[in-house]
Amino acid sequence: MSNKKSIGFGFRGWMLIVYQFIAFLTFTVFTNWPMNALSDLYGGQIVSTIYTVAQVVGIGTQLVLSRNIGKVKNIKVLSIILGAVSLVFALGIMVIPPAMATLWYVAYFLESFIVTIWCTFTIGILIGQWFPRRKGTVMGIVTFSFPIGNALVSPFAQAVFKNMATTHIPNIAGAFLPYFILGIVGLLIGAIFVKDYPEQCGCFRDNDKSFTPEIAKAMMEAEIENKKTTVWTLGNTLKSGAFWCLSLPMGMLLMASIGMMTQTIPILGAYGIASDSAQFGMIMLGICVVACLGSWVLGLIDTRFGTKRALTISAFLMLLSGAFGLAGNFPCLLAALACLAAFMGSASNFTVSGAVQYWRIEDFPSVFARINPVASLLSSFGPMLVAILLFSKGYPTPTAPFTFVGICGVLSIILVLLFKPAKVKETDDKYRAAAGKPLDDVLVGRK
Repeated sequence: MSNKKSIGFGFRGWMLIVYQFIAFLTFTVFTNWPMNALSDLYGGQIVSTIYTVAQVVGIGTQLVLSRNIGKVKNIKVLSIILGAVSLVFALGIMVIPPAMATLWYVAYFLESFIVTIWCTFTIGILIGQWFPRRKGTVMGIVTFSFPIGNALVSPFAQAVFKNMATTHIPNIAGAFLPYFILGIVGLLIGAIFVKDYPEQCGCFRDNDKSFTPEIAKAMMEAEIENKKTTVWTLGNTLKSGAFWCLSLPMGMLLMASIGMMTQTIPILGAYGIASDSAQFGMIMLGICVVACLGSWVLGLIDTRFGTKRALTISAFLMLLSGAFGLAGNFPCLLAALACLAAFMGSASNFTVSGAVQYWRIEDFPSVFARINPVASLLSSFGPMLVAILLFSKGYPTPTAPFTFVGICGVLSIILVLLFKPAKVKETDDKYRAAAGKPLDDVLVGRK
């Protein structure tokens, strides 16, 4: 055995991180931005409704795929195909004018449906397979893309509407173009440098070089074979109480963060801020910085102390955000947005890290393929619910959606505290004994 110390993530590991980062940014740009900055051009609340329906369809698709995900020979290739198709429909979002709104709705629906499976599902599996122990830290890095993407809403909107007063033609394609090109670059990086498993290109899990390449390859081959006969079938997973205590809080974090961030313009507008582009830009930049810090710090906590601990802290931040938002004054609004930003930065970390940590690596793709759809199902209703609550009185009323955020925080804290990692092991041992599989190989994590 070699005793080489693991340093960093390795070149190809960093390429996977960049691939996931760009995919998440593409998701933010082509799903969230239309709801936040283009909805008035394309029919208002109908845009968020289309997003919700697309997510629900995507969730059903993921559950169908989850039944045989362990038998898929090349997740990387599947991710590249989905990414390429999503960019085709992203091009439709860019070039179809408001006068052809119905056709634009079709492109937006298909883009929202496919990009979610691409960036949160297929690449999420790759992250778990490359970084089973350091997944919290890695997800803390790649989810910088969400606050960075949301911070760019203001300059994006300015680019779209800059010439409207004189030309009456929004520059939608020009505003999207840099991110469309970046999406293509991300696909090329994924296609050239990423494999399903690090051992397939001479690398190591978590860049841990304490194993020889021969031993690492043998472990990979055994894992691939065991994934075909996972004991965590769809039925076994969905009837596990621990599964629901983990996945539902993850979904509520996503539902609250995505829902609120798609409505930042009207929320800040209720305080007279959105019309002041300089002040609006400063607040969005502040949200971006806090969210990046939150994502990074909670990712480190996830890696060091376990997903349950990091998830509990995030749920508490959600509760605080709701409580500050209910005060209804500007200083408390800033505090509410800071708490919101902190847990928003971490909200997308946990579906990967939790599935990797509390289940065996051979069962990770199957379990993740159910945790991710459940969390995504809840998050899909976020934009629509927040929009309904925000405009329930006919004008923007920010205290209503912050009440919703606070309730989600309370429910999430209760569920996370009910989650017992030991229960996962107990159930896993029962299923493995019934299937005649060994019980002595240790699960990753369980902190």
